[in-house]
Amino acid sequence: MPLLFFSCSSDLDFDQVKDLKLEPVVVANLAYFDIQANKVIDNGTTNVIYDVRDFDIFKDKFFNNRLKRADFDVEIENTIQRAFSVNMLLMNANNDVLETISFTVPAYAGSPNVIKYPTEVFENQRLDLLKQTVKIGFSIVIAPGPPLNQNSTGSLKLRSGATAYLVIE
Repeated sequence: MPLLFFSCSSDLDFDQVKDLKLEPVVVANLAYFDIQANKVIDNGTTNVIYDVRDFDIFKDKFFNNRLKRADFDVEIENTIQRAFSVNMLLMNANNDVLETISFTVPAYAGSPNVIKYPTEVFENQRLDLLKQTVKIGFSIVIAPGPPLNQNSTGSLKLRSGATAYLVIE
């Protein structure tokens, strides 16, 4: 029984590696909170809740130098019979607010109240500001309405994610 071997060959061009360009996309959770109505006790007037969290993603120079665009997606669900304004504060190392992103949240009226806000896109100068961010703060302004106490029901939930677009050459 005869055996046949076939072989193909071509010239290898190792200079092609110089033209290699990777454009990975990374998706990650950004921030999350769930505020229970019975933990927000007030008399029905305007009230403010404030929180700051570390955000050290841009300390990684490899990531920072290759980031070309970032998208933030935010979804808020309100089942409390009060309206809210939620402000996401992007802050630098000196606690200076670089940018404030505001979300208006209507009061719960008995039907599903989940709002997906337009994507916040960071490119060019806005991306440069984002790269200076080391903390994310949240300022939640509770609009006037029915008083909240330990028997109040519902919650205010924020879910957010980030999509990072990198270029590696």
